Amino acid sequence: MKDMLNIAGPVVEASGVDLVFQTNDGPVQALKDVNLLIGKGEFVSFIGPSGCGKTTFLRCVAALETPTGGTLMVNGMTAEAARKARAYGYVFQAAGLYPWRTISGNIRLPLEIMGFSRAEQDERVARVLELVELGGFGNKYPWQLSGGMQQRASIARALAFDADILLMDEPFGALDEIVRDRLNEEVLRLWNRTQKTILFVTHSIPEAVYLSTKIVVMSPRPGRITDVIDSPLPRERPLDIRDSREFIEIAHRVREGLRAGHGDGV
Repeated sequence: MKDMLNIAGPVVEASGVDLVFQTNDGPVQALKDVNLLIGKGEFVSFIGPSGCGKTTFLRCVAALETPTGGTLMVNGMTAEAARKARAYGYVFQAAGLYPWRTISGNIRLPLEIMGFSRAEQDERVARVLELVELGGFGNKYPWQLSGGMQQRASIARALAFDADILLMDEPFGALDEIVRDRLNEEVLRLWNRTQKTILFVTHSIPEAVYLSTKIVVMSPRPGRITDVIDSPLPRERPLDIRDSREFIEIAHRVREGLRAGHGDGV
């Protein structure tokens, strides 16, 4: 992984990133001095308490927010340029599917906007439906699918135009534990098959440890990085790896980082 980073350069490079929101009650510092390198093909989870800037940083990468200090580069260009180059797909907390469109129609929407031909739309929709194990459900409507299946459709939509980076903002937070475990396994398989770089926001320590090659622990506002943990776990991870000594040790370090961040928060 480090060799890939050195050869290709980082996919995301944050240097001294600050973000201050101006509100009626005065300025609010959402991010403070964030420094981070993310290499190609990494699975990076961001974990921390509510309001620590996890989602805000993801939105900065997506050029949905603009830092007020420091520099942020995505694929060697500004975040705004990366957005125009369609460098990423974004999966939000809610599936956000249009109820009047079929699942295929929802996945097809960004391809229509981007001007892909009908034949290429059909090919891409069919491919990503199979990729997220929804083959045969393309003609269903969102209300006919479970919550977990709707989130898989949302992931398929983000993958449809084949961006190198996948941004996932707590996509499984509202799902029950059994469905969440299943989707965690599916996301790992998807990551292994596509080799994409994934930035993943979560509040769950087990989820962060299970999924990630790198875990970024953040403090309460102003959002700062208190620890960056490179995972020693193998790329292939059955669910029962969560009972291993290595897994438990990483989870303990994440928990300690969260406690330390609370102690330092202002």
